[in-house]
Formats: sequence, structure tokens, C-alpha cells
Amino acid sequence: MRYIGKKWGRLYTSPLSSIQLIDIPEPQLPTQQWVKVKTRLSGICGSDLATITAKGSTYFSPFTSTPFILGHEIVGEIAEIGKDVNGLSIGDRVVIEPALSCIVREINPPCIQCENSRFSNCENITRGSISEGVQTGYCRDTGGGWSEYVLAHRSQLRILPDDISDELAVILEPFACSLHGVLQIDIKNQKDICVIGSGTIGLLTVSALRLLGYKNRIIVVAKYPHQKKIAQDLGADVVISPDKNRYLTFSELTNAESYQPELGEQVLIGGVDVTFDCIGSSSTIDDALRFTRSGGDVILLGMPGIPKNIDWVSIWYKQLNVKGAYTYGIETYEGEEIHTFDLGLKFLQDSGEQLLPIVGFSFSLKNYKQAIQTSLNTGTSASVKTIFDFR
Repeated sequence: MRYIGKKWGRLYTSPLSSIQLIDIPEPQLPTQQWVKVKTRLSGICGSDLATITAKGSTYFSPFTSTPFILGHEIVGEIAEIGKDVNGLSIGDRVVIEPALSCIVREINPPCIQCENSRFSNCENITRGSISEGVQTGYCRDTGGGWSEYVLAHRSQLRILPDDISDELAVILEPFACSLHGVLQIDIKNQKDICVIGSGTIGLLTVSALRLLGYKNRIIVVAKYPHQKKIAQDLGADVVISPDKNRYLTFSELTNAESYQPELGEQVLIGGVDVTFDCIGSSSTIDDALRFTRSGGDVILLGMPGIPKNIDWVSIWYKQLNVKGAYTYGIETYEGEEIHTFDLGLKFLQDSGEQLLPIVGFSFSLKNYKQAIQTSLNTGTSASVKTIFDFR
């Protein structure tokens, strides 16, 4: 699948695909602390595509229970409530925080990660009241957003304000990922920032930087015209292409000195202070390390898979701070602690309309093949976030 699909992209939605559209029984609550959610919208994430195309790492395979229903970017309305659940009503419009932590699994006492509010790194993801799974959409007992109904623990739910549309709410989960990545480091306003990649996460990272109040110059690497326009509209100062001339263009923008080694990409002296890699491919990780000046920060927001041909000398010689940013957690914002989802909801309510261009084409589930192909071929479709619509 991984290798043949490169030449025959239709393989991913052919009868040989790893996914199928089938009828299944309506899911039942695991315990009375759970609710059943009727799906309204569900997004297609890059991690979903990596699963379908077999391009992702097998790292999470021990923590995934099959068969599972994809979809963790979910807006829905409550259809059934367990008798131990308070504060929710049938018909409430909600979003689901996908992380399947100790509280979701009804494990007490919690693991050290959950005890310290690092829910996304729960150490009990193979235990508790449900099967293995790091997130909703990768666990056979929860279901996923690519179906009519999905199950959620009461702790996973956020009730949506009336003034946040379904189309805006469906990008809350990836927006929270971008916010979490930006909040991983202390960014000073005099620093230059580079954002590599202008898919959903890259564009939401640009937005997160601006909504958090940063005035820094932001250089964005974007491949397609529609991505370049949205990046500029969201606050990017300069947008460059990831072509063979990117090092020359980048050096001119940052006054970095460029040197050509005997083999490989150019070596830069200087560069930006912070780089967010929002793709996670071999070439983008390598670029991120080369683009960042000595002592700078590199944040890996894109799911990296198993990258190859990365020159790690940059990290060692330039004494870079390289950090991963996975999903969300408890953040410190304006001197107070707040969950990334709640902070994201606040920004969506105050300024979210500017993010709507990120939400592209919508499809019914019966047209899932067209939806997946649209999401896989964003250059042709000019779509950023493709969604399933169950309304």
C-alpha cells in the first residue's frame, strides 16, 4: 500500500484499501459516565490520511484497538446520556476532546502524567473501562467521527456557545494543537518566526501566533496558491515556496549566510529564532534545523512518521532546542492555567470567523472516496480542511 499508492493514488480508496464503508450496530455506552453523540461534522486529519496510506509510523500500533472508526475532529449533539452524567442535556451541541486519559478510562488513582495534567501522554492507554487507544477514532469501543454516532466520556465534552458555528467548531481540535505548540516556548517579540507548511496545522499556527498577540515577523513556507493567500490573510508577513530556490530566498529574507557543502542541502549561518515544522517530513525537519539560528527553537507540530536523511549536526553544532508538541493540555495564559480546548473556544468565539476559509469542501459519508481523494490532493482541489457532513 505504502509504495504502490505513490504511483496509483486511487489505490487508497479502492477495494484493496485499508478502510471500508459498512453498516454497524448503534454503539452502546461502556459505562453510565458516558454519552452518545450524534455526529454533525467530522474533519479529515493528516493522521487519518497517514493511516489510510500506510505512511505513518507503527509507533502507535500497540496502543490501537481494531477495528476502529476514524475521525477525532468532531462536532455533534448529545443523543443519549448515562445516568451518572450531570450538567448535560439531550440535544446539546458539543465538541469532543479526543484524548483517552485516566479520567476517561475511569482509572483511579491516575497515572503520573494525568496527575500532572498531561492527559495526552496518559500511561494507561491500554487499561481501564475501554480498549486500547490514544484517542477517539483509534479505539474500537469509542467509535469515531466518520460515523453517525460516536461515544464520549462526560469529561471529553465541551458545550458549544450558540455563536460558534459547526464549521468553526470542527477545527477546534487542530486549532488547540497549534495553540499548544505555540505555547510550548517563550517567544519574544523581537524574534523572527518561520512556519513550514500551510496545511491545516500550519495555517492555524499562524493564526494562533497572531491571536496570542505576537507581532513578530512570520515567514511561511506554502506550496499552493490557496494556502499562500490564506496564510497572508491570517497574518503571515512573507510567504515563500518550498522549491529548489528556497534556501536562496530564505537567506535573502533573514540575512543568513549560505554555504554549499560537498553533499546535501545548504548550510546556513544565521536564520530565524523559532521554526515550527507543521509537516513532519524528512525534508521539512531538515529544513527546520537549517533555517533556525544557533540557540534557537524548533517545534515539531507535524506528525513525523519515520524520517530519513536528516543531518543532526545542526542540532549539535547550533545547540538548538528541539521540542515536540503533541495535541493539547493545561496551558499558562495571561498568568492563569487554562485547558487548550477552552482557550481555543475563547478565541473562536472572539475572532474565529477569520479561520473559516480553512474549512473547505464537505461530503456525505457515502461519498467518502471523493472526500479522501480531495483531502489527499489539496493542490488540485484547493481545499485545506475537508469534512464529512451528517446534518
